Amino acid sequence: MMSEWSPVAKVYDPLKAGSIDGTDVEPHDHAVWRAMQARYQPNKGVSGDPHLTLFVARLNLQTTEEKVHKVFSKYGDIRQLRLVRDIVTGFSKGYAFVEYKEERSVVRAQRDAFRLVVDQHELFVDFEQERTLKGWIPRRLGGGQGGKKESGQLRFGGRDRPFRKPISLATATTAQERTTERRWERSSERDDRHKERHRPSSPGRNHDRREARERWNDRADKDHYLEKRGSWPQRDRSTENRGRDEKRYRHKHS
Repeated sequence: MMSEWSPVAKVYDPLKAGSIDGTDVEPHDHAVWRAMQARYQPNKGVSGDPHLTLFVARLNLQTTEEKVHKVFSKYGDIRQLRLVRDIVTGFSKGYAFVEYKEERSVVRAQRDAFRLVVDQHELFVDFEQERTLKGWIPRRLGGGQGGKKESGQLRFGGRDRPFRKPISLATATTAQERTTERRWERSSERDDRHKERHRPSSPGRNHDRREARERWNDRADKDHYLEKRGSWPQRDRSTENRGRDEKRYRHKHS
């Protein structure tokens, strides 16, 4: 129903997340199918209040915890901050989680820090989804939200790439009817032009043409009759050709 439409997903559905307007009925890539088959449970080892936690992504890999704390502390008091690092190399993965002490602080940071540039990188900031959005499937399992066009696996329904409003059935039907009407009009115009081009002339003109044709046929019959009876002067083709050959022979051997 169009009245229930929302640009942001209230419940995570991998099939809808893979559709630009949330109306797909079949998965369009293998990652969506893999996300539909996944059974993901949020990490129980994560502490803190999920409703007071922000997800901060697209960080510069050289950005430190101290820099992140300095940037986000201006929106309110931070309870804890975790910059996610690789367990083997210890290098930053480019995203972090920031938990505030008050709700107004997390709301303000979510609103004002979105697309903030830190260390030459434009940040993506949103509320935590893993523990707050029902049915959440992470990116590594084919779910998630956002994504790059180069990957060919965009996910919609989030802040980065919200759903586009689908075309209502009534609007689509009206547009289809208008297209059909235009096609019928163009077809009718072509038929009219064809009839006009091949329309017969006036009866008097056709009558004159018919009489001229009959006179021509009569004359052709008369000429054929006279030629057959010998009354028509005939030229001796064989004599004419023989004389021409003799002239060519004399000219050649002279």
